[in-house]
Amino acid sequence: MRHEKRQFTKKVLQKCKDNATMNWDDMRIFLSVSRQESLTGAAKLLRIDPATVGRRIARLEREMDAILFVKSPQGYVATPAGEQLRAHAETAEQAMTGALADVRGETQTLSGTIRVGAPDGCATFLLPHVIQRIVEKNPGLDVQIVALPRVFNLSKREADMAIGVSRPRAGRLRIQKISDYSLHLAASKAFLAGQPPIKSKVDLRGHPVVGYIPDMIFDRELDYLSELGLEHVSVASNLVSVQLGLLRAGAGIGVVHDFALPDAPELRLVLPDELKLTRAFWLIRHDDDARVERLNRFAQALTEGLREEIARRTKA
Repeated sequence: MRHEKRQFTKKVLQKCKDNATMNWDDMRIFLSVSRQESLTGAAKLLRIDPATVGRRIARLEREMDAILFVKSPQGYVATPAGEQLRAHAETAEQAMTGALADVRGETQTLSGTIRVGAPDGCATFLLPHVIQRIVEKNPGLDVQIVALPRVFNLSKREADMAIGVSRPRAGRLRIQKISDYSLHLAASKAFLAGQPPIKSKVDLRGHPVVGYIPDMIFDRELDYLSELGLEHVSVASNLVSVQLGLLRAGAGIGVVHDFALPDAPELRLVLPDELKLTRAFWLIRHDDDARVERLNRFAQALTEGLREEIARRTKA
């Protein structure tokens, strides 16, 4: 595989030297299809005809002597050769953007489309605020947030980068710790008012519990309740946002991210001094993307933004 990758890289460089028709416009169209995974989506973004996009990609594949995309039910998916070319094209894009900014005397900003995968708790309560600030500073940047209750597969390019709740132990990945965060048991004021006082862990017995569907917990770090000695879940969901809604409606007691509490004024902490959980968010990227300056700069802004947002929303 490494030999094939080196050979393809040499081919790319040689084609760029020998073939005058391989210009920046070809790379711009290629990158748009790669990011949008659609000829129509790329055409709309570039404001040209989809048939033209298809012809330019077909021509580029002939020039590269490689299949760059395969069509699937999900759209146009980059082949291994396409993924390798994307890395080179993004380097060229970054250089072109920087050159234009220098000539115009502008502060260099991010552009293009970046897709971020995240667990739904992070995607619901943190990312909207963080991404809004990043996009506000980079008006040419489009960000797609994919919230899924499972681990993302970066090798299949489901996202450009992902936020995880545990550190992966395998794969060609670049991993950076973003921040720790805390969780507590909580319930609505109305629910607690109708129950006997909860003064210790023993008093939790018999109360309905809100939590994850046990066989749909996709990461061991999310198995909160067993850690607290609460095995039976009365009302369950695979989504944090739904669990929070159930707690706000008075369905029982459950674990809540501290950073979600500002969005749930109806809730009160239960045994906050006795029961506290600490977890961490990790930024996970494909190792090949380390050389793409555009993604490096976005990753830095994302990491700093998440740290600031967690601190802001959990400030006492």
